[in-house]
Amino acid sequence: MAISTMAQDQPPVLDTAGRPVRSGVEYYILPAATDIAGGLTLVARNGSCPSFVGQEPLTPVVSQGLPVVFSPYVAGETIVRESRSFIIEFSAASTCVSSTKWNLAARDPATSRRNIVIGRSGSYFMITKENNLYYLAFCPADTCNTCKFDCGTAGITIENGKRFLTLDGPVFPFRFRRA
Repeated sequence: MAISTMAQDQPPVLDTAGRPVRSGVEYYILPAATDIAGGLTLVARNGSCPSFVGQEPLTPVVSQGLPVVFSPYVAGETIVRESRSFIIEFSAASTCVSSTKWNLAARDPATSRRNIVIGRSGSYFMITKENNLYYLAFCPADTCNTCKFDCGTAGITIENGKRFLTLDGPVFPFRFRRA
């Protein structure tokens, strides 16, 4: 009961129409600071299966990417709230893995960054708000007391012309448009 009451104290994350983002509803995750970049999608690395979360490439016609659904950690919660844990899953099939739930990959020893990948049971993420902009973050305080020491905010990094969603690099603001 304490977690449920505490979750309701946090403001809801709002979509581009000003409505609360709801669990189980499809949304596109789009850049908030520019209209020339695409939405989040599945990306292949080095010719492998598309198992990395990344951003659609910059093109004359911008793609919205793939829709996602949010599943809050708090049982029965139907609204996605700021700074509360949830699982993100692409609402699309992958040819390589059975699950499209987002997970935090191991830290890359060369860059110290962590990619967001798909598969397995899903890691808990959260959305934070600063200066009226939303940011995706990994800091599952609801689910793990010691995880708060390994938190990070997501941003876009470019590797061999591909745009990947990573932690521990430059941060990137996002907005959420109902599909």
